[in-house]
Amino acid sequence: MEYRRLGRTGLKVSEICLGTMTFGHGTDEKEAASIVDLAFDAGVNFFDTANSYADSASETILGNVLKGRRRNAVVATKFFNPMGPDVNSSGTSRFHIMHTVEESLRRLQMDYIDILYIHHVDSQTPLDETLRALDDLVRQGKARYTACSNFEAWRLMEAMWLSDHNGWERFAAYQPQYSLVVRDIEQEIIPVCQLKGIGVVVWSPLGGGFLTGKYRPGERTHSGARSEEGWAFPQNYFAANADQALATLLEVASDLGRTPAQIATRWVLEQPAITSAIVGARTIEQARDNLQAGGWTLPVEVRGQLNDVSHLPDRYPKSMEFNMHERRDSAARMPSLD
Repeated sequence: MEYRRLGRTGLKVSEICLGTMTFGHGTDEKEAASIVDLAFDAGVNFFDTANSYADSASETILGNVLKGRRRNAVVATKFFNPMGPDVNSSGTSRFHIMHTVEESLRRLQMDYIDILYIHHVDSQTPLDETLRALDDLVRQGKARYTACSNFEAWRLMEAMWLSDHNGWERFAAYQPQYSLVVRDIEQEIIPVCQLKGIGVVVWSPLGGGFLTGKYRPGERTHSGARSEEGWAFPQNYFAANADQALATLLEVASDLGRTPAQIATRWVLEQPAITSAIVGARTIEQARDNLQAGGWTLPVEVRGQLNDVSHLPDRYPKSMEFNMHERRDSAARMPSLD
């Protein structure tokens, strides 16, 4: 297992992060304990959950199975989604943040959260209110690092400016969706993270299971899978060339003697600026397969093949400006200036 620094911080996390969204939703506590044991044995030190996963059962189960091993685990959780019927039981207001973090700590049976993410965009709360509350939590010792997920590039830049300008804790990580079939972050988000030293922790590197080998090109449902249940299957975000990317993935996986899930996750981990990829599993067998994405490298030609088949067309303004360095470097004779 490789360990990578989280952005510009000194914190080192495993390149594979164990996602626990299935804990309490298809995975009971006994199976979850076996999966966590397997993850530790594979060298994983990074675990991801959220207060709303499985109606909070995910945090509770993770807290139970990490007993006695807290010192060896980097634990991330998130907040935003409704946690009850009260009008203030969701979002990123100071009121909700302070309450929901206490509840997460209770469920996790922990004194602090290593990485606390804003789960979604709250357009109803001023960003400075949210950032100041998060800064207070760090100063109180209840969170070690702060982070966000699903922010647009401009909002991420605004958050970094506010934090730097006011001397508040700045985001250490950003959590986006990213896979062979969802590469949108490459044009705006990744450059921001590289510029500002923000770690990138990817969710859904397997496209909600689409890239695991269960599906064939053209298929969007599979018996017993998330797609059939209508649960956390992100097909609405798939690129138009998703089927071509899947076909190539299946081909190279067969050639390399690896599973499609291992290849797809490995591809994500070898892209610029990526710190870690969150992989989940309902069963110990799925976990064993997914964890084998760590600790090796794709052949250069295979990575290039996957890059090419899944590449998205550049959007404006990059589509216009991508080669302006050539004009910048060229000299031209202008008769009007002679």
